[in-house]
Amino acid sequence: MKYNNVVEGIFINRENRFICYCFVNGEKVKVYVPNTGRCKELFIEGRKVYLTYHNDENRKTKYTLISIYKDDLLINIDSQAPNAVVEEAILNKSILKDYNFTMVKREVKFDNSRFDFYLEGTYKDNNEFKGFLEVKGVTLEENGHATFPDAPTLRGLKHLKELSLAVEKGYIAFVVFVIQMSPMKDFVPNKSMQIDFSNELKNAINNNVICLCYECDVTKDSLSIKKEIPLGDF
Repeated sequence: MKYNNVVEGIFINRENRFICYCFVNGEKVKVYVPNTGRCKELFIEGRKVYLTYHNDENRKTKYTLISIYKDDLLINIDSQAPNAVVEEAILNKSILKDYNFTMVKREVKFDNSRFDFYLEGTYKDNNEFKGFLEVKGVTLEENGHATFPDAPTLRGLKHLKELSLAVEKGYIAFVVFVIQMSPMKDFVPNKSMQIDFSNELKNAINNNVICLCYECDVTKDSLSIKKEIPLGDF
């Protein structure tokens, strides 16, 4: 996916979940933050950032924060981007190449959850399938390992449990971790932050939920899936 009207800035501070301030061309500007995660290890004064500029009188902020440097590592923090790059990769067949999709539909309800994608198609010997795919964006890095979550997530726990339930009811189910940076050694759940998420992910995998981890190419004005990386031991 591509971003338009990208400008460089310097991060100052985060006011709340949705607003931060940055310097752009020496001017302090108010910026929308499209990520409600903590991101404490990222949002540090003086770091280089990239923003999109919006010339829209109806917007309260003319800028949106899309990425930030952590040392030499550029990390995309746009929480809407992972779904977009997964859909793009499915449609251009750069991921899930063994599946022939006849339907890819966004935001579909199942039981008590709303999954990111509903899928239909054929697999291997033209076996028909119906299934669900849930995407989790990953912005946390520790010593070259991508990890999730950066804050406890009850919603994430519920999604894993209901992906397992979908498999029980005859659907195929995927959880896809989109690592919004590169390169990474592997992906591991963040047990120190939420052991329940780690345990539920292990349970989902044991219940035949397919877990996939992809790192992304990140530039100042684009994000795209680069390659699959291993799921580490946990």
